[in-house]
Amino acid sequence: MSASRIETLLAFYDEDPTDTFTQFALAQEYRKAGQPEQAVAFFEGLVRDHPDYVGTYYHLAEVYRDEDRTDDAIAVLDRGIQEGQRQRDFKAVSEMRDLLMQLQGIGFDDDDE
Repeated sequence: MSASRIETLLAFYDEDPTDTFTQFALAQEYRKAGQPEQAVAFFEGLVRDHPDYVGTYYHLAEVYRDEDRTDDAIAVLDRGIQEGQRQRDFKAVSEMRDLLMQLQGIGFDDDDE
């Protein structure tokens, strides 16, 4: 299932390691497969090499949160919010602010997870 998707995406990555969509898809598949280290590596690479790929910040922050790396999650959200504002991507900014508030213990938590 997920392993074959990862293998397929890795083949695409080998063909073009600069393709942001493939990198993002690999990060998501590694996350789904319970391999957060690999997910973080791809997400961090995207943030480093393609800082304008705004959606990455939110997803990287989620992985950091899941790995109890709250300070890293907050830092990456701060950077993502700045980039989102620069690009006027207000939907992404709103989503990142919501996650940031959750991490900081601000606001309402409708889920009892």
